[in-house]
Amino acid sequence: MKVIAYSTKGYDRSYLKKAGAEKHKFIFTEKRLTLETVFLANGCEAIALFTSDDASKEVLQKLSENGVKYIALRSAGHDHVDLKKAKELNISVANVPEYSPYSIAEHAVTLLMAINRKIIESQILMQLHDFRLDTLIGFDVHGKTVGIVGTGKIGMVFAKIMRGFGAIVLATDPVQNPEAEAVGIQYVLLKELVRKSDIISIHCPLNESSNNLFTRDQFAQMKKTCVLINTSRGGIINTEDLLEALEKGIIGAACLDVYDKEKGLFFEDHRNSILIDPNFARLRSFKNVIITGHQAFLTHEALTGIAQTTIHNLDCWEQGLDSPNGLYHTFKDESNDSAEMHRTIITI
Repeated sequence: MKVIAYSTKGYDRSYLKKAGAEKHKFIFTEKRLTLETVFLANGCEAIALFTSDDASKEVLQKLSENGVKYIALRSAGHDHVDLKKAKELNISVANVPEYSPYSIAEHAVTLLMAINRKIIESQILMQLHDFRLDTLIGFDVHGKTVGIVGTGKIGMVFAKIMRGFGAIVLATDPVQNPEAEAVGIQYVLLKELVRKSDIISIHCPLNESSNNLFTRDQFAQMKKTCVLINTSRGGIINTEDLLEALEKGIIGAACLDVYDKEKGLFFEDHRNSILIDPNFARLRSFKNVIITGHQAFLTHEALTGIAQTTIHNLDCWEQGLDSPNGLYHTFKDESNDSAEMHRTIITI
């Protein structure tokens, strides 16, 4: 099967090759899938996409006209794909529902501890030979209340780590995980979680229900010292409202691995470019904000799992079989993070 893999970098190409890419006729490109790059898929039966790609209605129409029949996603989330249009065009779509929930959960913890214990600031002072400690005071996670939004595989791993710290863990999710009680998680409504938590970590998918889930209303209910962590999708937080909350001291800090306008920004080298994005510039200006460029998934284990499942999905299609990871059986299977989030349920 001839396949073009969009948005590939050196790190994921090597893992795809190790996973068996030679069984197919792979073309690798660093270019993102857009209306302007659809032509690169000419003559290909399948394409392999990442979260930075655009598989919207118009793009899918062009792909179908060019003969593309299969889309293998190199991710769990699929908010960048118009599944309804793909089904209408008879284009099969499969994702990677499981790879390594530990990679993302552990990165969320890394961000939390880096901002809490002022690690970046302390290293800057160290380089300046300023060894004073006055501005480096953090807090114990032990005994704090941690709120988790979404208790799928990633959310559960994060919860277990927080329990290991000795934290009290609250969670909100329309579908309660059967493992939660054994871990010591207490389910509450989003309103209560926001009000009581010292730390809030987002681990739900992005869909119509969770889009702009965190706005001015939620920030107004948070503790002034609350640390908000997002390693899921940028669109779950309203960036304008987050900036207002940070500027007015309504919340304590933000740890972000994702950003709502990250397409065309993250995963690219912009050292010789002028970034015209006022919101991103403002976010980076805060000392109480830490941002990484959507790298939470970037571990050996996760990349191996993503590559192996991607190749397996392509193998199934080439053999005339349905992929076990196909997305048409339900439009609610948003990712391995959580069941579909229903705003009406979690905000009552």
